[in-house]
Order: sequence, then C-alpha cells, then structure tokens
Amino acid sequence: MNLEDILQLQVFEDAVLAAGVDGKKREVQHINMMDAPDIVDFLKKDELLVTTAYHFKDDTSLLLNVIERMAEQRCSGLGIKTKRFLSRIPEEAIDLADKVSLPLIELPADLRLGTIVNQTLRSILNMRTNELKNALEAHRMFTHHIMSGKGLKTLLQRVASMVEYQCLLLDQHSNLICSSHPNIDILKDMEVLHKSSYKLFLPKTSYTCFTLTREENPQVVTVFPIYTHQVTCGTLVVVGDVPISNSGVILTVEQAANVIAFELMKENALKQYARRARNDFFINVVEGSFSSNEEVINRAKEFDLQKNQKYIGAAGKLDEEEVSLSFARHQMEADRVYEFLEGELEVFPFPVHFFIKGNMCFILLEIEDVSGDMYDGIEEALEDMQASVWNQFQRTISFGISNISRQFLEVKEAYTEAVNALQSGYLSGSTSFIQAYQTKDISELFRIIPSDDLQKFCSYTLQALSDASYSDQSLLHTLSIYLETHCHISETAKRLYVHRNTVIYRLEKIEELLGQNLKDPDTTLRLRLALRIQSSFQLS
Repeated sequence: MNLEDILQLQVFEDAVLAAGVDGKKREVQHINMMDAPDIVDFLKKDELLVTTAYHFKDDTSLLLNVIERMAEQRCSGLGIKTKRFLSRIPEEAIDLADKVSLPLIELPADLRLGTIVNQTLRSILNMRTNELKNALEAHRMFTHHIMSGKGLKTLLQRVASMVEYQCLLLDQHSNLICSSHPNIDILKDMEVLHKSSYKLFLPKTSYTCFTLTREENPQVVTVFPIYTHQVTCGTLVVVGDVPISNSGVILTVEQAANVIAFELMKENALKQYARRARNDFFINVVEGSFSSNEEVINRAKEFDLQKNQKYIGAAGKLDEEEVSLSFARHQMEADRVYEFLEGELEVFPFPVHFFIKGNMCFILLEIEDVSGDMYDGIEEALEDMQASVWNQFQRTISFGISNISRQFLEVKEAYTEAVNALQSGYLSGSTSFIQAYQTKDISELFRIIPSDDLQKFCSYTLQALSDASYSDQSLLHTLSIYLETHCHISETAKRLYVHRNTVIYRLEKIEELLGQNLKDPDTTLRLRLALRIQSSFQLS
C-alpha cells in the first residue's frame, strides 16, 4: 500500500496532509510510534512514523533533523499529533518537508496513536494476506495449466490477460522462445539487443526495469529472471513499467516465472536425452562400431538421415585461450557454446544436423547442387556463427570443412577430412579460421565429382562390361587383374589359374567389345579409373 491508500482508511478520516504532497505515492510497509528522540536511528525504508511530538515541543531543530534523516532513509512519512504538545506544525518543518518530499500528516488530538498503528497494520496485513492468497491461486492455476500440456505460449497469454501487460519469454541468450501476442512492437529491439551481445543485469532475487531507446516512442520493459539449476535459463519480459507498489502484478508474474522454470527444466531434460542419443549414434558411426552398413542406414533413419543424400561436414572447436583452463572448466564452456550454436543453425540455407564428439562439434549439411555459390553460402554461415560466439562469449571458434559425401555411409570419411582440415589450420598457427580440406587421394577426388557423372563415365568407358546382366563376367574380372598386374599376361594367367592363351583370348574379346587397343596408355588409364569408380559404388 502507498501513503495515499493509507490516508483513505477510516482511522485517518480527520487527518490532514500538511506537507510533502509530492511523496504521497511512497510505499508503506510498516508503521511505528516514536517513544524516544533517537527513534530515527531505528527506522527503515518504507516505514511510517507517528508521534505526539513531545520531544520537539521546545526545540524545533530536533524536528527538522528528524525530517531530514527520514528523507535520507526513504521513510514513508511522519504523522504528528497536534493540539497537545504542539499547537501546530512549525512552518520551517512544513517548508523542509515540501523540499525533501517527505509527507507530513497532521493527526487529530483525540485519536490515540495505538489505534492508528493497530488499524493501519491490520489493513497492511490484510492486503498482504490477500496478495499471498492470490499468488498461491495463480501458482496453482499456472501449474495445472503446464501439467495439462497446454504449453508455454498459452501460459504467457494467460499471464498477459491477468496482469494486463504483453509478455515475452526469452532464453539465456535473449532469443525469443514465445510471446503472448503475435506482433509485439519490441521484438525487433530485443533482436538488436541479442545481436549486439547486450547482457541483462538481473539481481538474483528480484527484477529490473530498463528502457529500450528508440528514435520514436521509447519503451520501458520489466524483466524477471527465470532460474533453474543453471544461473539463469531465461527471462520473462513484461512490456511496460510495473511499479513496485503494484505487488499483485509482481507476485503473479513471479509465480509464472517459477512455473516456467520447471517447464524449461523438463524441456531441457528431454533435449539432453535426445542430444545424447544423437551424439552416441554419430560417435558409433565415425568410430565404425556398427556391425554392418545396413545397421548404420537403419539407425540413421531414426535421426532423419537418408542413405543417398549428399552431405558436407564442418568440424568446429573452441580456440585455446591464453589463460589455461582446467579440463572440466574448458569442457563446460565448450558445452555452453555448442548448445548456443545448435540454436543458431538457422543461418544455414540447407537442412542441418548437429553433433558433439568430445571437445568438438560437427555440423552435417544436406546439399543438392554442387556449385561455388554453395561453398560461399556455407562459409558465410560459419562466419556468422563465429561472430555470434564472439558476441555472446568473447571466445573464438574455428572450423574445418570436408569434401562432399555422395551418401551417408561416406560421412565417416567426411568427419575425418573435416577434423584433418581443422588440425591443419591449427598447425599453421591460425585462430578463428575456416579451413577447407585439400584432396590427397584419388578416391577423395571421386567424392567431389557428382555421382551421375561418374556413372556415365563408367558406362561409356566399360560399355557392355559395366552391365551386371552381361553373361560373361569373366571378361571384366580378367580385365581388372590384367590392369592390376601392369598388363603382364603371364602374371594375369597365374592369378586367374588359367592358361596363358586363355588370357590372350579374353583380352582380344575385350578389345573387340570396347573397340579399343589395350596397349594404349590412355585407354588403360581410363579403364583403371572406371574400374576404381565401379568398385567404390559397389562397396557403398
């Protein structure tokens, strides 16, 4: 209750506000009587003092000193009983009270101070009791709402209708989780705050207000922290200035924040479970722990990973700081950064899958066309993620990018390539870099060529020999061994367990089918490549 509400009580019916009108909105948390001249040393903020002024009747300076001290301690006001020891309130006291905005109340002589204290305290306690009852009812209502599975969005809408303010729920990185209204004017301002790494200062047991400075219509918002097992897991933003005297609204919003904290903890536990299952699957893939490719493909479907989809991988790692951290501390910070990055994946123009392995994260991107613009888009997205990590955590992160994988079974090689690219960047002494993998083997070269083009090359080069339905498969096998032995007929016959003339006969038949001379170096090179490509497709 503020002083203006207190003066509306029946016990103050004949009281007069003699001075300090500007302070009549001061909050009144308690009321006290003055029995000694040093009572002011024991007064607290938001406390109303009533007195008979016995100790001031002969010395006005004592009264002036009490008024000054009470104003400094932000007391609610001073009630003086006149017509007993003081015939009236001195003019100097009235002038000083107006100057410091401390309300001076002239109390009637026939009114007992004990009556004033008892009835005022009774009103304050009744109000507090009603507020607590309403808070408990709100908590019960909000808890039932969440337990019914209606979600955070409808809960915010309910809170907004009860307190008559628009509400926003933000995560610990100031990203919007949900809002009570679809088009809240300050949403773009909150996005600006997030991108500029604005950190909300939140006292641990209260709330705070601040103003969003804009060219037109500056907006005041009131921010309530939401605490879980972490320091903060989010903030509940009320669009408007909630005065401290409006304790009903404050208690309602605080109860909503408590219930939201439990819901966020539940959602976080479910996310952690799903994240752990996803990471375990990925670790088993890259470490070759599955018994067969079929098992890998079947398990991959559980995580929306398709067998014949093309992928590019990016391995990321926090750069080492100059100040060394313990392993546990470094891992905790890496987990915080990677959790943040998982929420930033929308910067990529393709579907993305996110994994964590040890102290590294791995981003698996689904791609369709292979072009220079695609690589530029991936690099720009990774640069945006690097900037976001710096803004949020003042840490740098580096990435290594793999070649293209034609299908999911090649993701293991993509992971190795991305990690090698990352390590290559670190060996050069760089930080905050994006390093692409440099192809070192012919099989890696095949992977960056579209599979349709590779198949066309095989069909054109091997012709009828590439057809699995061709009746004489011994010709293809003979050709493969012949090329492996560097075109030595005797060695080919030895490996095939056939007569030398049989090998010559088969080679002549192959030349007839292909229309090519097997002694031509260019022809044998093309055949070697075609057989190598065909073998890689059969293995996959």
